[in-house]
Amino acid sequence: MSESVSEFFDAQEVLLSASSSENEGSDDESYVSDVSDTISEDNASVAENASRRFSDGELLGGAFRNGRRTCLPAPSPDTSSINLWNILRNNIGKDLSKVSMPVELNEPLNTLQHLCEELEYSELLDKAAETDDPYDRMVMIAAFAVSGYATTYYRATFKPFNPVLGETYECIREDKGFRFFAEQVSHHPPISACHCESKKFVFWQDVRWKNKFWGKSMEILPVGRVNVMLPKYGDQFEWNKVTTCIHNILSGQRWIEHYGEITIRNTKNNSCICKLSFIKGNYWSSNVNEVQGFVMDQEGKVVRRMFGKWHEGLYCGVPPSAKCIWRPGSMPTNSDMYYGFTRFAIELNELDPVMKEFLPPTDVRFRLDQRYLEEGNIQAAASEKRRIEELQRVRRRLIEENNTIYQPRFFKKVSESNQRESWMSIGNYWELRKEPGFSKLESLTLW
Repeated sequence: MSESVSEFFDAQEVLLSASSSENEGSDDESYVSDVSDTISEDNASVAENASRRFSDGELLGGAFRNGRRTCLPAPSPDTSSINLWNILRNNIGKDLSKVSMPVELNEPLNTLQHLCEELEYSELLDKAAETDDPYDRMVMIAAFAVSGYATTYYRATFKPFNPVLGETYECIREDKGFRFFAEQVSHHPPISACHCESKKFVFWQDVRWKNKFWGKSMEILPVGRVNVMLPKYGDQFEWNKVTTCIHNILSGQRWIEHYGEITIRNTKNNSCICKLSFIKGNYWSSNVNEVQGFVMDQEGKVVRRMFGKWHEGLYCGVPPSAKCIWRPGSMPTNSDMYYGFTRFAIELNELDPVMKEFLPPTDVRFRLDQRYLEEGNIQAAASEKRRIEELQRVRRRLIEENNTIYQPRFFKKVSESNQRESWMSIGNYWELRKEPGFSKLESLTLW
């Protein structure tokens, strides 16, 4: 489609996912317990586990007593005086994950929180979990896969903080009905793993990013798989991510695009497959940010068609009668002054005083360089960033000198039948959080 999909916004809308703060809280704030953390062959047992609820009081420390914040403490810093060429000129064609950047180029979120940000439109998974038709269910999963890219449209200027080895993050959202945790399980190569569960779905992924600087642009190539299980139907979907490119790194208006193909498969049922193409364009072309896709049945017949733009919305059908499956929520006031964050992103690094005693000391919200940046104290943030990076180098030297192998606390590496390795939840995070509690356990000193 060469035209903007905006003209189809008055089409029949079957689901419009708004930003988190605009959604009403669920009447039923219970969660799943003990959802299987392995790729179980027994879908019946998974469904049984998914029906179990947490006991009363188990979410203590998860709710925000006075509501969630609606604005960051300080606006984003001015980066116009930073000469990126001096930093990057010796690293053309190299992996930038090992290059230390000025703290002003960061946003006050890190990669683990970015994984959680992909769940901003988790309502799409809830909808998929209640959709009986397998083709329409696949369409909802496809819409969720696309929705994870929407927030990046406003985020080409700043980069997330790189987590240090052993760093963690948790997010409990009673309003959305899920609980999430993540851990940095490897430093070189940098690998982040996460696990999320709700009454209706289980979501997990591990991913590493290969960054390449090409002079005027930077490519980000993700390696890993996203997984979603819907216990009600015994479905387990998996898909890859596409390449991300940030243009005009050194001068001009920076902009971000995603290109490549996503293939979504149901590993428990081969009734259909989905392919999504993120079209590679240029800043001035009419097809910038365009997505086209289809769902195909076992015989290779196309049974559903989709089109849209990853920053505007996704439609199923043929215009002008196509149905809007998803579109992003409105942006907060003056979002361009605050890192381009959505309402959901604004809430991710908030630290409610009541929560402090429940979080492990490795949680990113205790990381001072990121906290100082969020508060607008650039000098203190830069000093803390150097200190934390040096602490990580010291820990790495000790591991190498002692010839030991680092073992993540909440995830384990597993080998799948196709020889691919992945990281799965051990299943101990929420148990340890409840009893004996992270405050009573020994933890790494990361900062």
